[in-house]
Amino acid sequence: QVQPVESGGGSVQAGGSLRLSCAASGIIISGWAMGWFRQAPGKEREFAAGITWSGDSTKYADSVKGRFTISRDNAKNTVDLQMDSLKPEDTAVYYCAVLRSFVSTTPFGSWGQGTQVTVSS
Repeated sequence: QVQPVESGGGSVQAGGSLRLSCAASGIIISGWAMGWFRQAPGKEREFAAGITWSGDSTKYADSVKGRFTISRDNAKNTVDLQMDSLKPEDTAVYYCAVLRSFVSTTPFGSWGQGTQVTVSS
Protein backbone atom coordinates (compact mmCIF):
# COMPACT_ATOMS: atom_id res chain seq x y z
CA GLN A 1 0.00 0.00 0.00
CA VAL A 2 1.08 3.56 -0.74
CA GLN A 3 -0.12 5.62 2.19
CA PRO A 4 1.03 9.23 2.61
CA VAL A 5 1.01 10.75 6.08
CA GLU A 6 0.76 14.53 6.13
CA SER A 7 1.50 16.76 9.09
CA GLY A 8 2.23 20.36 9.98
CA GLY A 9 -1.12 21.96 9.30
CA GLY A 10 -2.78 24.38 11.64
CA SER A 11 -4.35 27.79 11.99
CA VAL A 12 -2.50 30.94 11.08
CA GLN A 13 -3.30 34.56 10.41
CA ALA A 14 -3.10 35.99 6.90
CA GLY A 15 0.49 36.70 5.97
CA GLY A 16 1.81 33.95 8.19
CA SER A 17 3.71 30.80 7.34
CA LEU A 18 3.41 27.07 7.79
CA ARG A 19 5.58 24.14 6.81
CA LEU A 20 3.90 20.89 5.89
CA SER A 21 5.64 17.55 5.87
CA CYS A 22 4.76 14.29 4.20
CA ALA A 23 6.07 10.83 4.96
CA ALA A 24 5.16 8.05 2.57
CA SER A 25 4.37 4.63 3.94
CA GLY A 26 4.60 1.58 1.72
CA ILE A 27 6.95 3.09 -0.83
CA ILE A 28 10.45 4.51 -0.99
CA ILE A 29 9.88 7.82 -2.73
CA SER A 30 13.45 8.44 -3.88
CA GLY A 31 12.62 7.17 -7.36
CA TRP A 32 9.37 9.08 -7.79
CA ALA A 33 8.18 12.58 -8.43
CA MET A 34 6.06 13.92 -5.58
CA GLY A 35 3.34 16.51 -5.33
CA TRP A 36 1.12 18.45 -3.00
CA PHE A 37 -2.58 18.91 -3.66
CA ARG A 38 -5.23 20.80 -1.78
CA GLN A 39 -8.99 20.83 -1.48
CA ALA A 40 -10.74 23.94 -0.25
CA PRO A 41 -14.27 23.83 1.16
CA GLY A 42 -16.78 23.36 -1.64
CA LYS A 43 -14.08 23.04 -4.28
CA GLU A 44 -12.39 20.27 -6.23
CA ARG A 45 -8.99 18.99 -5.26
CA GLU A 46 -6.31 20.88 -7.13
CA PHE A 47 -2.62 20.53 -7.78
CA ALA A 48 -0.45 22.92 -5.82
CA ALA A 49 3.20 21.93 -6.23
CA GLY A 50 5.35 19.15 -7.63
CA ILE A 51 8.97 18.06 -7.56
CA THR A 52 10.97 15.56 -9.60
CA TRP A 53 12.45 12.47 -8.02
CA SER A 54 15.88 14.09 -7.79
CA GLY A 55 14.61 17.50 -6.74
CA ASP A 56 16.18 19.20 -9.73
CA SER A 57 12.91 20.63 -11.04
CA THR A 58 9.72 21.95 -9.49
CA LYS A 59 6.40 23.29 -10.68
CA TYR A 60 3.66 25.28 -9.00
CA ALA A 61 0.09 26.27 -9.57
CA ASP A 62 -0.21 29.92 -10.50
CA SER A 63 -2.20 30.53 -7.34
CA VAL A 64 0.73 29.60 -5.09
CA LYS A 65 3.76 30.44 -7.22
CA GLY A 66 6.16 32.74 -5.42
CA ARG A 67 4.68 31.91 -2.03
CA PHE A 68 5.05 28.13 -1.69
CA THR A 69 8.23 26.08 -1.96
CA ILE A 70 8.30 22.31 -2.32
CA SER A 71 11.36 20.34 -1.28
CA ARG A 72 12.29 16.77 -0.56
CA ASP A 73 14.70 14.72 1.49
CA ASN A 74 15.03 11.31 -0.09
CA ALA A 75 17.18 10.04 2.77
CA LYS A 76 14.25 10.64 5.13
CA ASN A 77 11.60 9.60 2.60
CA THR A 78 9.81 12.91 3.07
CA VAL A 79 8.60 15.87 1.05
CA ASP A 80 7.85 19.28 2.52
CA LEU A 81 5.82 22.29 1.50
CA GLN A 82 6.91 25.65 2.86
CA MET A 83 3.99 28.07 2.69
CA ASP A 84 4.65 31.77 3.13
CA SER A 85 2.46 34.85 2.80
CA LEU A 86 -0.59 32.74 3.40
CA LYS A 87 -3.97 34.03 2.29
CA PRO A 88 -7.47 33.09 3.43
CA GLU A 89 -8.02 31.43 0.05
CA ASP A 90 -5.22 28.99 0.91
CA THR A 91 -7.53 27.45 3.50
CA ALA A 92 -7.85 23.80 2.52
CA VAL A 93 -6.98 20.25 3.38
CA TYR A 94 -3.53 19.57 1.96
CA TYR A 95 -2.52 16.18 0.62
CA CYS A 96 0.71 14.78 -0.71
CA ALA A 97 0.93 12.09 -3.34
CA VAL A 98 3.34 10.17 -5.49
CA LEU A 99 3.22 11.50 -9.04
CA ARG A 100 3.21 8.92 -11.79
CA SER A 101 3.95 11.76 -14.19
CA PHE A 102 5.69 14.97 -13.23
CA VAL A 103 4.57 16.63 -16.45
CA SER A 104 0.89 15.80 -16.07
CA THR A 105 0.93 15.74 -12.24
CA THR A 106 -0.95 12.45 -12.27
CA PRO A 107 -1.20 11.06 -8.72
CA PHE A 108 -0.43 7.45 -7.91
CA GLY A 109 -1.75 5.36 -5.05
CA SER A 110 -4.20 6.23 -2.32
CA TRP A 111 -4.88 9.61 -0.77
CA GLY A 112 -3.96 10.05 2.85
CA GLN A 113 -5.96 11.86 5.49
CA GLY A 114 -4.41 15.20 4.62
CA THR A 115 -3.63 18.03 6.98
CA GLN A 116 -5.89 21.02 7.56
CA VAL A 117 -4.60 24.52 6.91
CA THR A 118 -6.78 27.39 8.05
CA VAL A 119 -5.84 30.98 7.27
CA SER A 120 -7.77 33.72 9.02
CA SER A 121 -8.17 37.21 7.63
